[in-house]
Amino acid sequence: MAEHGEKHEETLMEKIAEKIHDHDSSSSSSSDDEDNKPSESLIKAKVFRLFGREKPVHQVFGGGKPADIFLWRNKKISAGALVVATVIWVLFELLEYHLLTLVCHLSILALAILFLWSNATTFINKSPPRIPEVQIPKEPVLEFAQALRFEINRAFAHLRDIASGRDLKKFLSVIAGLWVLSIVGSWCNFLTLFYIVFVLLHTVPVLYEKYEDKVDPFAEKAMHEIKKQYAVFDAKVLSKIPRGPLKEKKKD
Repeated sequence: MAEHGEKHEETLMEKIAEKIHDHDSSSSSSSDDEDNKPSESLIKAKVFRLFGREKPVHQVFGGGKPADIFLWRNKKISAGALVVATVIWVLFELLEYHLLTLVCHLSILALAILFLWSNATTFINKSPPRIPEVQIPKEPVLEFAQALRFEINRAFAHLRDIASGRDLKKFLSVIAGLWVLSIVGSWCNFLTLFYIVFVLLHTVPVLYEKYEDKVDPFAEKAMHEIKKQYAVFDAKVLSKIPRGPLKEKKKD
């Protein structure tokens, strides 16, 4: 009996030791996993993103209703906006409608329908149509004007900084962009250009958000090649061009 009790105590102690060992191994593995998490996060942080962005595409567009429309979060509103833009482009570009003519024709049609409807209700004993009072609110107009003023002033400041001769790379990029825009403007008028940009805003961002894992590596290679070619161009051409004197920094 004594030997049997001793064997039972030994087996019990072995089970307790195994449980303690299992707990230690599981805790060490969990700690190892926690140690690996920062390294994984660092690897993810080093992933190249197009234009150097650090936020999701939705937040890049402001994260509000415009972002929802451009990224097709609400398919009905996005499709409706695209259809309206297409109808406007067809009316003014293909059918060659003029803005003043279209506004006058729509106003004549709306006023005629409402006038006839209001007079017909007296003969058929029905209530006249309720025409709502339309008023433009003051605060949104002022906010839009202030935002537009801020953006225009910032654009003027950028143009002034570029014209001062401080950054040759920025100057060449702006000149190239304006030259490309002038070529595109010679191909089509402003309305067609606006419609093309509108369609691109409704297609390119949502496609990029869907395939960004495939686009970003390709963009990284392209940016690396562009920087390489620019370094060669800078060493052979740009570095030999005399630049304007830089303004002295103001002393603190």
